[in-house]
Amino acid sequence: METLALFCTVSLLAVGLYWFVCILGSAEQKGKRAVHLSGGSIRRDHVQDHYKKYWSFFLRPKEIETADKVPDFVDTFYNLVTDIYEWGWGQSFHFSPSLPGKSHRDATRLHEQMAADLLGLKPYAKILDAGCGVGGPMRAIAAHSGANVVGITINEYQVKRARMHNKKAGLDKLCEVVCGNFLNMPFVDCSFDGAYSIEATCHAPNLEEVYSEIYRVLKPGSMYVSYEWVTTELYRADNPEHVEVIQGIERGDALPGLRHYTDISEIAKKVGFEVVKETDLAKPPAKPWWTRLKMGKLAYWRNHIVVIVLSSLGIAPKGTVDVHDMLFKTADYLARGGESGIFTPMHLILCRKPEIKSNSE
Repeated sequence: METLALFCTVSLLAVGLYWFVCILGSAEQKGKRAVHLSGGSIRRDHVQDHYKKYWSFFLRPKEIETADKVPDFVDTFYNLVTDIYEWGWGQSFHFSPSLPGKSHRDATRLHEQMAADLLGLKPYAKILDAGCGVGGPMRAIAAHSGANVVGITINEYQVKRARMHNKKAGLDKLCEVVCGNFLNMPFVDCSFDGAYSIEATCHAPNLEEVYSEIYRVLKPGSMYVSYEWVTTELYRADNPEHVEVIQGIERGDALPGLRHYTDISEIAKKVGFEVVKETDLAKPPAKPWWTRLKMGKLAYWRNHIVVIVLSSLGIAPKGTVDVHDMLFKTADYLARGGESGIFTPMHLILCRKPEIKSNSE
């Protein structure tokens, strides 16, 4: 009987683990299996060291405020989190308003397509995705508009993942991915018909430098739209709870420092853009974007158990548990920021690069 009981227990554990990892999979549409979690371009035996390195940046906060240090800071972060993001969230590393009757996946796609519609994209137009990640928005926008999208990301591992996804989706003819820094892009002046950034420029230590680069590569008369992470009019720097939440978001998302929403249009105008539209897409009547974080707590706990088991078995690199725990805690800070209204990840700004005036004007 004892042998039978032991056999049944082991069998149930094995079936349960298989169900967790291979059947139930991730919290959202799978882009990555749990058994394939890695440290990106980091060797698996160095993942924990790089996790410690990431946190060491916050012991020297002035370093992550300078353009020469940020690439290493952000690249380290995305090597650590890209696989977990894909597994637990999907291929689009951003938020979107909840839509009644729509799945999170559909709401995400519509949020991305709205950017394409605001730009007025036409087939074969050449469009820049500044901070493309593994290319979820790029593929949605290319499929929706027929435009040719060129994405840039600082992380080489994300370039490989994006190219793989592009080919798998049959969109590799429309989507191109380049490894580079959006503070110093390898593109010639006036070479794009439009540009967008979806929750990406928050990683820049100086927004003016990013906007200046985007302005430089856009053709005159072209449009740029960005969804920005910012603090809102409700944020109070003298409120300890507000400060704790915002710092938690910054440290868990590789942010040199969140900007206030009033800074965005001022910076856009400073580099030469005309501001066409500016609004917070998270405000009512939009449904709360953070409900996905709160409703996904069971999935996060489930995934955390999977990560612990896989790390214990040596399947996932040592340090993966620490990274997943960091993201779990950050999700709570994000939800608190959304609920309190002091933070939004979808402050929209739509800009135009002015036409060149002729000598006769």
